[in-house]
Amino acid sequence: MSAQPPVFNRVAVIGLGLIGGSLACAVRRRGLAGSVVGYDKRPDELSLGESLGVIDEAADSLEQAVKGSDLVVLAVPVRATRAVLQEIKPWLDDAAVLSDVGSTKTSFVEDVKSVFGSVSPSVIPGHPIAGSEKSGIRAANPDLFNHHKVILTPGDDADPQALSSLRSLWEGCGANVLTMSPRYHDEVLAATSHLPHLIAFSLVDTLAGEDENMDIFRYAAGGFRDFTRIAASDPVMWHDIFLSNREAVLRVIDHFTHDLDQLRSAIADQDSAKLLRVFSRAKAAREHFSKILSGQAFVTNHSDKQVTFRLQPGGAVSGEFRVPGDKSMSHRSIMLGALAEGVTEVTGFLEGEDSLATLQAFRDMGVTIEGPDNGFVRIHGVGMKGLQAPRGPLYLGNSGTAMRLFAGLMAAQSFNSELTGDASLSKRPMGRVADPLRAMGAVIDTEEGGRPPMRIKGGQKLTGIHYEMPMASAQVKSCLLLAGLYADGSTSVTEPAPTRDHTERMLSGFGYHVYRDGPTASVSGGGELSATNIDVPADISSAAFFLVAASIAPESELVLRHVGINPTRTGVINILKLMGADIDIFNEREIGGEPVADIRVRSAELKGIDIPEDQVPLAIDEFPVLFIAAACAKGRTVLRGAEELRVKESDRIQVMADGLEAVGVKTTVTADGIVIDGGQTIAGGVVNSHGDHRIAMSFAVASLRAEGEIEVRDCANVATSFPGFVELAQNCGIQIAAEGA
Repeated sequence: MSAQPPVFNRVAVIGLGLIGGSLACAVRRRGLAGSVVGYDKRPDELSLGESLGVIDEAADSLEQAVKGSDLVVLAVPVRATRAVLQEIKPWLDDAAVLSDVGSTKTSFVEDVKSVFGSVSPSVIPGHPIAGSEKSGIRAANPDLFNHHKVILTPGDDADPQALSSLRSLWEGCGANVLTMSPRYHDEVLAATSHLPHLIAFSLVDTLAGEDENMDIFRYAAGGFRDFTRIAASDPVMWHDIFLSNREAVLRVIDHFTHDLDQLRSAIADQDSAKLLRVFSRAKAAREHFSKILSGQAFVTNHSDKQVTFRLQPGGAVSGEFRVPGDKSMSHRSIMLGALAEGVTEVTGFLEGEDSLATLQAFRDMGVTIEGPDNGFVRIHGVGMKGLQAPRGPLYLGNSGTAMRLFAGLMAAQSFNSELTGDASLSKRPMGRVADPLRAMGAVIDTEEGGRPPMRIKGGQKLTGIHYEMPMASAQVKSCLLLAGLYADGSTSVTEPAPTRDHTERMLSGFGYHVYRDGPTASVSGGGELSATNIDVPADISSAAFFLVAASIAPESELVLRHVGINPTRTGVINILKLMGADIDIFNEREIGGEPVADIRVRSAELKGIDIPEDQVPLAIDEFPVLFIAAACAKGRTVLRGAEELRVKESDRIQVMADGLEAVGVKTTVTADGIVIDGGQTIAGGVVNSHGDHRIAMSFAVASLRAEGEIEVRDCANVATSFPGFVELAQNCGIQIAAEGA
């Protein structure tokens, strides 16, 4: 491995055990410091460290180690920290960065306060999540931290330069560096590291005391050996950790003991439903931990992943296929199935991250859900009043639909709840649902500007209202209708223009009457939902990318199977037909109350149009790719009345305009729309999608008419709405490669 530029002049590592020795060795081997000095109270380990090349210099005393060092790292047992700090205090330079590698961070901060009187901005506690069954200086491994997490827990007033330098040092050692508060670190580690070690120690100790202990260990399966391996860890170190992180460990032990008692009762009572609910929830959580449970483990989030689409120009598209299931219906099928009496089976479920987040949220509230397995999900409904309080916030990924619909449901529950999402969702306004819900009696707190997280107080009595929506929005309408299921009296919503009616149709499918009178939909509270089976059609929003692709690419023809053609969703087809697209809808049928059909689309010479305003709500999610169609058409396309586009995952009007300009297409942005003169040359260029999946996929389609390579950045969120998009695009003829996926 090539040496890194030095980050510090002189690094002192106090304690040359496995972690301290490995850190010293990595820093020295990778040239991350001018010199590495080590100190250990065991003279033989110290001299061995020098002879093995782990350190540059063996210090005879703490004074010799600390004096003149601009980074001092304590790698000593956590219960010894305060005594070591007391010893180094006279020699520690005021400007030196002080850190550690201990498993508990609150105790380190308290020790620093006790010894120094306060926590200096240059104190940056740290914890590498790495280890080995081996110990001592001979086990020092400069590659120990490769691809492992290191958690830094700086205070609010930490020196930015000190934090940056320490981060660079750990990254130079190959680690993935995260930051969080000391207290949150201790809570997370109590659950994910400390409790498993405690259980392993206890289980091995218990079984070792059994009469047939030799047979128990002789015939133990690999899973037992893997799990109990951590019981071979250093007993003194773990003794210190448990005592230092006492409060957090006790809390998580109490939670675990309570749940273990419930499992014991379920086994004793032969309660198969309870066992299935716990096991399926745990299996799903484990499988999707890193993707959708942000905040449950070491604060991972797929949006941190940098994915770039690289698109070669030109080509034609052809083929016959079915795009993934409708996301809007996938969300609603889980929600209503969970609240129904009986078992609901769903086919065609979209296994994208947003839909999976909705599914996991209901598991977190006690609903047994089997699957998904190739789009099949079985939901064991708990009834309208059967949801249980989740242990923490409900994470809803990147989905504004989920958050707004959940707000309506959670406003009526008996328990408190908090709705959170990823960085993109956290910027989106939720006042449009919070305000009318408050008018119904809900108590909801949001961040500044009505943004998430949404904190909803349970136990509130809701009263039905009539709400005239100022702006057409299926999400707002659905939110209020779902809250209305629990409200006293009737809840009615009047929309200024038609929006998708999946909620109304699906409620009817679950046996809940929805009264419709022109633009008004209403429900009466107090009813029940009855389980049903749902076949989710292919998502017309996903099909839209290929409808435009086949329309603009010469000599193209595609057949898209089993597409949902709900009349409140077909604006994209209506607009493309007005532009002259060659689209044939055939094999029409109705499945589960939703109209579906197969669609054939061929190349056509599109023309610019004034988009009818009554079509805007019917195509609100498809406009990014329709802008690409407009850029390829002859003549001018004008969009008005589309303010809603400015509060989607991004300001889709401005972001699309910026992207088109980046590839040489001039547009005129207006307050509620855009003007695009077609026929301009689409050149190559670099487009920033701003994390908006529909922007990213739209410019993939634009490459078919481009004259140079298009690079689209920040594309990780495509997985939220269209898993498998890249592979499907490649198979039908779009020349796309995903880098960093």
